[in-house]
Amino acid sequence: MNRTAIVTGATKGIGKAVCIRLLQEGWTVLGTYANDIETATAVSADFIERAPDRVFMLQADNSDLNSIDRIDSFLNEKNLMIDAVIFNAGMTDRSDFLTIKPENWEKVFTANVHFPVFLLQKIYPRLNKYGSVTFTGSLMGIQPHSVSLVYGVTKASVHALVKNLVKFFTDKQIRVNAVAPGFVDTEWQKTKPAEIRKSITNKVASGRFCTPEELTDVYMLLINNQYMNGEVVVCDGGYSFK
Repeated sequence: MNRTAIVTGATKGIGKAVCIRLLQEGWTVLGTYANDIETATAVSADFIERAPDRVFMLQADNSDLNSIDRIDSFLNEKNLMIDAVIFNAGMTDRSDFLTIKPENWEKVFTANVHFPVFLLQKIYPRLNKYGSVTFTGSLMGIQPHSVSLVYGVTKASVHALVKNLVKFFTDKQIRVNAVAPGFVDTEWQKTKPAEIRKSITNKVASGRFCTPEELTDVYMLLINNQYMNGEVVVCDGGYSFK
């Protein structure tokens, strides 16, 4: 049976890896991206080569709530019903505490918290029974985050959303979970200076960063297992255990 998923932030890192895994397993995928048209075009071509009839790509910036109507209109136009929603796109603001601006704080909250809530509200009629919603949380929503206050706080909010949204999706038996990754070898992490990466890996019992591809095993567990509900699954390689 063909199933359809929405993946936000589908052109890079974890989102791209999840899309590829879903396509490999026979899903139809609607991937969204923000503003990087060049990257999106290249990734879209790769997806289409893998599954010519099962890929849609849509520009929809999750820091702009107007994108919700854009996604809803696209689903209506294509008459797509949804079996899984994977919220992967997110934002951060690395300003230090004394220079954080309210508008930047609000923008990160919009992208990481408000957008998922109101997208789910909008597309609720198109969510199939017995489906799933999977958030990308973060280890930084559990452990104190010294680099970005708003990122840590919004990811903690995402984890709280998981626990609370479960109660609002019981009518359709839709499960709500999250993956809380530690340090994943995405494009952004690869740009970190070698000494910072070494400092991080020294704290990870597994001695390395996670790959986006191996992290998809956790996403697929949460998407497929009908008894996983209300869980925030940490995948951090044993961070801080050394």
